[in-house]
Amino acid sequence: MSEDSRPTQSLIYHPYNILLTLTLGAVVALFIALTGSYIYSRIQNPSPPIQLPGLFYINTLILLASSATMIWAKKSYRRDQTSKYQLALLVTIILSAVFMISQYVAWKELFSNEIFISYSNLASYFYLISAVHFMHVMAGVPFLILFLRSAYLQMKEPVSVLVYFSDPEKRLKLRLLTIYWHFLDALWIYLVVFFWINNLIK
Repeated sequence: MSEDSRPTQSLIYHPYNILLTLTLGAVVALFIALTGSYIYSRIQNPSPPIQLPGLFYINTLILLASSATMIWAKKSYRRDQTSKYQLALLVTIILSAVFMISQYVAWKELFSNEIFISYSNLASYFYLISAVHFMHVMAGVPFLILFLRSAYLQMKEPVSVLVYFSDPEKRLKLRLLTIYWHFLDALWIYLVVFFWINNLIK
């Protein structure tokens, strides 16, 4: 093995890589189980599916935008573009906050229509599934904030900027966070399509 390939090889089998892979696998299994339970509950206890609030579709666009800004942050990091990197992280945090606020408003809309968790088994699963996704988004926000804080604290002069951008561990963490964010986006799209299809089936 050449000297140049060793760092790359070590990053591939880095514990962070393994941890993220196991985490995403567990989340996929969890949501397959939850959506499978939703279908089973609907078959066993026929009841009208929950109509998706319009904000769920808007939230899809918000999450897509946040994935785009994470790509922007990653590209800015690779190109040593300090201000663009910081701005991309900040915009991603803002979009994440907008998503969570919008999600809360969507739930409030359902409450105003008297569709509570106890409304039906399907309503219970609907709230549970959307809430679990919400919590995964919320769990990722502190990491974004830490990245932004680190960027502002450690990128104040040319030497510190050079050290920051040349740190392989920071590059790895940013790549993994970007993967996680894309995963949440894809998962949300799956859930919206899943509920939309269920609404079509009477």
